[in-house]
Amino acid sequence: MADTVNNALDPQLDRRGFLKGCTMAAAALGLSDAMIPKLVEAAATAERPRVIWLHFQECTGCTESLLRSSHPDLARLLLDIISLDYHETVMAAAGHQAEQNLHDTVSKHPFILVVEGAIPTKDGGIYCKIAGKTAVDILAEVAPKASAIIAIGTCAAFGGVQAAAPNPTGAVGVQDLVSGKPIINIPGCPPNPVSFLGTILHYLTFKRLPALDHLNRPLFAYGRRIHDHCERRPHFDEGRFVEQFGDEFHKLGYCLYKVGCKGPETFSNCPAVRFNDVGVWPVSVGHGCTGCTEPNFWDTMTPFYERLPNVKIPGSGIIADADKVGKTILGATAAAVGIHAAVGIGKRLIKGKDQE
Repeated sequence: MADTVNNALDPQLDRRGFLKGCTMAAAALGLSDAMIPKLVEAAATAERPRVIWLHFQECTGCTESLLRSSHPDLARLLLDIISLDYHETVMAAAGHQAEQNLHDTVSKHPFILVVEGAIPTKDGGIYCKIAGKTAVDILAEVAPKASAIIAIGTCAAFGGVQAAAPNPTGAVGVQDLVSGKPIINIPGCPPNPVSFLGTILHYLTFKRLPALDHLNRPLFAYGRRIHDHCERRPHFDEGRFVEQFGDEFHKLGYCLYKVGCKGPETFSNCPAVRFNDVGVWPVSVGHGCTGCTEPNFWDTMTPFYERLPNVKIPGSGIIADADKVGKTILGATAAAVGIHAAVGIGKRLIKGKDQE
């Protein structure tokens, strides 16, 4: 049964790639080198946990990001670690055989449930149906029997673009419909595959989910604001900003806050853990963060190329506590970003007066 999925990708990984993947996961988890052997031991166990992966309202970008990961091939590493019994995108089975795989795993074995995509609830959930069943009904059937649930991607975690106003299908995230089960959200559009791998390895190694924040996101991946470990942060602190895309300051790599970067309000490890072994990320190549790991970002973070409403950068001011930034997306706390940005501007004004 599980072979119908695993054989579709021929999950063979050499020892070097296996160790490299575990090392990457350990680094993402913030574990010392001494813990790497424990992760390797847990990953190499003969008793692979069964996984059911459900697709609902989504673009399959989360799966695509995982499948296209490389150096090491994280998709193959994961398939060496888990027994993927049901996954509509990569499984060899189809039709009745596929649904029988799902039924057999749910009824006979303990399993981890991974959900990709939002769940439409309006009009009885008719806007997403698989094998004649609505996504609502499938989730209600499978989720109660899962050992744990991982909502991968912002759609599954918080509803994503489907839930953006006016949300015509009544799309919601998994945690809005399921209770009584441990749920871990790994948001992002798409999320970094290493964050997913780290979660799986933590669960296998320590027999529990990693520590979570108030939005059920793993702290190892979402415990810091992008603003706090962004390579453009020094420019922010010194008041050096891009005024418009393509200008001189943009070419010099200045802070993108004025052209809409939402890094001060967004929690993620994007600056530290690069996608699929690529040495750059959106902010480093000149595009501001859109806040895709946050709930309702399609509504609260737009317009993407403008500063958040009512946030101003004064010509001078007092140094604000940067830790206050990002606790709320709109309102008084967001103004702390602008106040904090005034630090550099104030410094430059003072230097100018001293030189005079």
